[in-house]
Amino acid sequence: MALVGRRNGRNFGYGRQLSYAGRQALEDLFAGGHFATVKAHSDRWQAFVRWCRSVNGPGYNDARQIDRETLDDYVAYLRQQIHQGELCIATAQNRLSSVNRTLAALRGDQDVQIVSPSQALRLRRSTIRINAPDGQEYQVLQRLLVTLMDQHQERVAAIVLLARATGMRLREAILANLPRLIREAEKYGQINVQEGTKGGRSGARAPRWIASGDEVKKALQYAKAVAPRNSKNLLEPNECYGHFLQKIVLPARKTLQEHGVKGFHELRASYACDRYQQITGHLAPVNGGRCHKINRELDKEARLKIAVELGHKRIDITTAYIGAKK
Repeated sequence: MALVGRRNGRNFGYGRQLSYAGRQALEDLFAGGHFATVKAHSDRWQAFVRWCRSVNGPGYNDARQIDRETLDDYVAYLRQQIHQGELCIATAQNRLSSVNRTLAALRGDQDVQIVSPSQALRLRRSTIRINAPDGQEYQVLQRLLVTLMDQHQERVAAIVLLARATGMRLREAILANLPRLIREAEKYGQINVQEGTKGGRSGARAPRWIASGDEVKKALQYAKAVAPRNSKNLLEPNECYGHFLQKIVLPARKTLQEHGVKGFHELRASYACDRYQQITGHLAPVNGGRCHKINRELDKEARLKIAVELGHKRIDITTAYIGAKK
């Protein structure tokens, strides 16, 4: 889409809303192609926009107001999120990189940017898990679920169950088409995760089938039971995803942490460790298993399958979930 106004206008001519302007500038930059890349950058840009509008942010809705001081404040905010266990280093670096790319697309230059996201955060990125993930023990999980239900946070409890039983990301669990998944679980004995997937990896060309045992079916049935009326997912029919995330999900993180679960991503890692044990018959490396040393072919087979089930293209990403392979 071409500029909607003059380049020196609000949001450099890309419209009145900062969130909309960023997406349009990215689409221009990539000439209407590279849909997955545009979506990934746009999603991270939306996180930056939400910060801008929050009580912690500057309140801007015009990209012309964003300067280096603004970016330094955002870096400080992300660093705080990392220290509190809300974000991993990799996610924070990716968000900064996308803000750089989107600002450059909006401005038409690189005069305002974070020169090195990794150095700005002053934290070293590591993708190898060395500690067992939180939420592996179902007794601990049960206590968490009871607390969430007592707090009338049934939809958050459903997210916890789905993430633990299927390895879904937070967004995937919220947007999952529950009636379809329940039908697939009964008919095929497996479900195909499609809604809310990362980087546009969905549809017939990106199937993501996951075996649906009893735990998966129970999680789906519970989610369907607590889903709002006339909705196929966990959102109200007219509810905005961002609003649900900010007002319902994020405040519940405190409850998760009080029960020893740093965040929803830990439940996804717990699922991966379970799957590794189911496939290989050995504990995951991060839980003390040694299959990666005594049977490398079986270890590789398990990692490849888990990578696909989690929605990743690279087998190496499994080290972030189940531990090292050397």
